[in-house]
Amino acid sequence: MFKRAQSAWAIFLFLLLNLAIEPAAWSQAAPGVTNKEIMIGSCSALEGPSKFLGTETVSGANAYFDIVNEAGGVEGRRLRLVTGNDSYDPDKAQACFDRLMSQKVFALAFFVGTPTAVKYVPLAESNKIPLVGLFTGAQTLYQPIRHWVVNVRASYFDETREQIDGLWNVLGYRKIGVIYPNDSFGAAVLEGVKLALQAHGAEPIAIASYERQTDQVGGTIETVRSAKPDAVVVVGPSNTVAPILKQAHAKGWKPLFSTVSFVGTDELISQAGADADGVVVTQVVQPYYLTDFKAVTLYRRALQTYFPGVAPNFVSFEGFVDAMVLVEGLKRAGKDLTREGLIHGIESIHELDVGLGPQLKLDYGPRDHKGFDHVVPTVIRGGRPVPFTDWAMAAPK
Repeated sequence: MFKRAQSAWAIFLFLLLNLAIEPAAWSQAAPGVTNKEIMIGSCSALEGPSKFLGTETVSGANAYFDIVNEAGGVEGRRLRLVTGNDSYDPDKAQACFDRLMSQKVFALAFFVGTPTAVKYVPLAESNKIPLVGLFTGAQTLYQPIRHWVVNVRASYFDETREQIDGLWNVLGYRKIGVIYPNDSFGAAVLEGVKLALQAHGAEPIAIASYERQTDQVGGTIETVRSAKPDAVVVVGPSNTVAPILKQAHAKGWKPLFSTVSFVGTDELISQAGADADGVVVTQVVQPYYLTDFKAVTLYRRALQTYFPGVAPNFVSFEGFVDAMVLVEGLKRAGKDLTREGLIHGIESIHELDVGLGPQLKLDYGPRDHKGFDHVVPTVIRGGRPVPFTDWAMAAPK
């Protein structure tokens, strides 16, 4: 009898002890998650020539986090973004990633650039940590499917297909050249241009590369110029594309120039001035001044509230939209938050209207980690990116 009572008392104490510590255990179920907070980590260009892209992406994400936190957070947990700087330099990627992992963040988000992304993607996969929303449309993010990597924006293949189809089908341009940086970003966009032209039984009339992050492009310009193209897809961030435009125009060379969204349209206009006029830029979100879209209105209100004096732009708006996707995934993951649960939460998003119009609805699945497929072509006129649906509007004036 004594032994039986002793055994029952031991079981009671064991259960009582587990009940006492269980809430604490729950709060530590995933790194970076407590009962009061979810910690997200970001590596982007916060310094260096491409810092506009990094700082604006982070600002947009923080603006949406502020909205969510003011409303009580996600399941009562506030969101906190821990930011690291990689200067858009792939050699700094490992150190930035390691720093975030040492801080035990729950997930990664709001990264910038292809050369750095190709470093981070395998790190996220091997460490089984979600990486959500990268400011790059490189195909390596989409194919093959990567379980721990989720992107939001349309791909560079989507952007270049829109550009080439418009130039070919509407404007009748057959001779198309490419100027690109000799890095993985440039290679990704070049491949997109080649594939889009192959669909028309053609190939670029001239291709020339330049050293990434430099304005020493005179020889590159001459190589492509000598082929007399009708249009040129020029690839790079604003700090390299702006000098290309200026130098080309100074030489009297004015084909129709087009570029992809990574350029940072507003910074390009600031840096290139009048030389940006007439450039076509494909965008992956709606223009930030079209307040008929609910997400645009919400974004602008958030900037006014939490970042007064900061001008709206495409880059921070994309960071804002990326944050919307991350938060939606967190909500769907539920109270007992896990990294795997976040991935499943995002994969459960189907045809979700986040306020960007019927052509930009989020759609994910276990075999599809790309949220949007649609792009919005714009042409710079008078220092302003003007969206269009008819490529005839892009014809040089």
